[in-house]
Amino acid sequence: MARVTKGRSGVAGEDEDARPVTRTAPKPKSTVREYAEALAVAFLLALFIRTFLVQAFKIPSGSMLETLQIGDHILVNKLRYGIRLPILGKRIVKFQDPRRGDVIVFVYPVDPSKDFIKRVIGQPGDTVEVRHKQVYINGEKIADPWGQFVEGPGEGSRLTPRDNFGPVTVPEDQVFVMGDNRDRSYDSRFWGFVPLDDVRGKAFVIYWSWDGQDRWVRWERLGDIIH
Repeated sequence: MARVTKGRSGVAGEDEDARPVTRTAPKPKSTVREYAEALAVAFLLALFIRTFLVQAFKIPSGSMLETLQIGDHILVNKLRYGIRLPILGKRIVKFQDPRRGDVIVFVYPVDPSKDFIKRVIGQPGDTVEVRHKQVYINGEKIADPWGQFVEGPGEGSRLTPRDNFGPVTVPEDQVFVMGDNRDRSYDSRFWGFVPLDDVRGKAFVIYWSWDGQDRWVRWERLGDIIH
């Protein structure tokens, strides 16, 4: 058994016949391994951000004119309404529900492989009705600064339920949505309500925008907040 003794300086130490332990310096990482680890961390960070915080989407149609143009690229706040399980999509932590006027991205109820973007018009418990293009909630006409119309009453071939709809009551844990381009939007008037668990998030900013096939940048739209 090793004995603890006093050395010449009077400080307790090991036996004089003890030998120092030689430590081997760690082998430096290769450049390839460093790059691989950095890429792996970046990938996991990007996946985390995309899954729980922010996701980018492109606007392919004119159903949200004039608010959103074809070729707009937007960011969606996925944390606004709560935290959802990846893949399953079920909300496990609730912060708030979508409110009337919010522009949301959601899973298209008719085809879950697609994402749609519309504006929330009816919240759970609301009775929604459209009379001659005007929106009524719980029997009262609402201020509707978002609605845009390309045809007058009685024009076109899709008069019902486009121009006259309801009344219907929005079920619990669902919302009623409409496109801002009311005469050119395929929305809750045609296919029903959106479950809250299928809402991916709230659109909040335009970060890039192309102008049609010529690919001219719409500089004036970059950074616009989505209302």
